Amino acid sequence: MTDKDRAAEELERTSLMRQEFTANASHELKTPLHVISGYAELLESGMVRDEDIKVFAGKIRAEAMRMTKLVEDIIALSRLDSGGVGMKWELTDLYKVASSAVEALAETAREAGVRLELGPAPDRPVLRRGIPHALYSIVYNLTENALKYNVPGGSVSVKIENSEDGSAVLTVSDTGIGIPKEDQERIFERFYRVDKSHSKEVGGTGLGLSIVKHAAMTHNARIEVQSEEGRGSVFKVLFS
Repeated sequence: MTDKDRAAEELERTSLMRQEFTANASHELKTPLHVISGYAELLESGMVRDEDIKVFAGKIRAEAMRMTKLVEDIIALSRLDSGGVGMKWELTDLYKVASSAVEALAETAREAGVRLELGPAPDRPVLRRGIPHALYSIVYNLTENALKYNVPGGSVSVKIENSEDGSAVLTVSDTGIGIPKEDQERIFERFYRVDKSHSKEVGGTGLGLSIVKHAAMTHNARIEVQSEEGRGSVFKVLFS
């Protein structure tokens, strides 16, 4: 195969990926739009009982928030796809980033009945030059997934460490439902869901792990996954 043929093949593959992404994003946006439209139409008709108005308004608000999160994730992916162009890089303490993400998810953990813990601070600061918001997204999305796909009474552990070879390591481990081996290579694809019925139940945009992947690539970091069905998962992000 010539260089020209390879370039044409890559261009076609990229085009197909974009078409698939656009189709999936459109589908994901239509769902909350239909719900919002349906509830709004009922409210407008005046056929809703007074005691149900608050419930309907809550449904509309929840779906609007779902749409907002999806749009925010799409924008984040778009910016990461371009290598983080326009995003501010600065020296960042990874442990502080992890601490903020864990704190933000404390209520989610409590509601799920899952114990969420952050490992002890390393002996010396774990500093990396990067995009603070993107680094936060890595920790947040991995931890949020670990909580969503866990079991009542389970646990999630988040650790930031300096390794002996000088790299920094983020580890997010859980005692959740695990990931089938045949799906582990695809979980970072946009909108890919291992268990569609469970994913619908726990919510989310289907873009979290894709954001993790692209944010890691932007920072030249490597992701390792170990998982077993019914035994939980361990995600490691290694920053050189």
